[in-house]
Amino acid sequence: MRRLWFLPLLLLLIMCQPAGEKSLYIVDASGKGDFRSIQACFDALPSKPTAWRTVLIRPGEYREKLTLDVYKDKVYIVGLSDNEGNRPRIVWDDHTGRVVDGHEMTTYDTWTLSIQADDVYLSNLEIENDAPLHSGQAVAVESRGDRIWIDNCRMLGNQDTFFTKGYVSRVYVSDSYIEGTTDFIFGPSIVLFDRCQIKAKSESYVTAASTTERNKYGYVFRRCRLYADPAVTKLFLGRPWKSTARTVWLECQFDAPITAAGWNDWHDSARKGALCYAEYRCTGPGADRSGRVAWSKELSEEEAALYTPEQIFYKKTGSEQFYDSWLPTPELLLPIQPYLNQK
Repeated sequence: MRRLWFLPLLLLLIMCQPAGEKSLYIVDASGKGDFRSIQACFDALPSKPTAWRTVLIRPGEYREKLTLDVYKDKVYIVGLSDNEGNRPRIVWDDHTGRVVDGHEMTTYDTWTLSIQADDVYLSNLEIENDAPLHSGQAVAVESRGDRIWIDNCRMLGNQDTFFTKGYVSRVYVSDSYIEGTTDFIFGPSIVLFDRCQIKAKSESYVTAASTTERNKYGYVFRRCRLYADPAVTKLFLGRPWKSTARTVWLECQFDAPITAAGWNDWHDSARKGALCYAEYRCTGPGADRSGRVAWSKELSEEEAALYTPEQIFYKKTGSEQFYDSWLPTPELLLPIQPYLNQK
């Protein structure tokens, strides 16, 4: 994945930043930074900037409901760890049915963090919705923008933990941890999950993709580990929120007790029509495909070769046309390298 073709452009953007224009923001709950509140920092970011900005968040608990507005794009958001390895923790507890200012919340209102801007890199943060178990849908992270990279983060919740809400949206999730109960990874976006740890906390469904008919790719899990609480005895890899849902698990480790069928049609046979539910060279106790539903498949080597970042994030996927191709590579992180893994 390493490519250097846009490094000169990055350096040029840094050199061309107007003198005196603020590029670094520090959030510290104890008051030793520019802001005590993450939301106050987000609000202070310039709208539609020409250059990237960096937000550093020092360790601590931030009980806030956060929105990164659609105009606050081109931002690195990096959590710093303390000497014990504790990272910043962002937490809120909204859930469906809660009434706030006379409005009864639905799934679409319950996020702890909503990423609505394009070109966002999120690193080393713990984001949680700590609404009580069985209180309904309670989203920890909602992503709406395009070119979102979530790296080395923890997303915690129960039902509907991670809502990939954007219809014209590409998201890359790397080396991260996601946990939940029912449909805890759901939505229409194109998402590549790379080397992630995914934990199911109940006997239910891991994914509920609603991929649109315009997209060739939906959810792609690559070299991830799926496991479950010890009390869980059966688990489905996914069910379709929409009849054109696409979910593929590539070379993943299934340590969870996956049901023989593997997949569920949400009790609607019509949803089987245009689905793409597939696996490729997965291993572990839950990887036996001998009892899988007939409308899922094992990819061939030729088919699996089409699931690379270059193709998943290409500017034209199916009939959907993005502004440009995108490839999340280490070179994108060069401007913030001094801050990564910094205490």
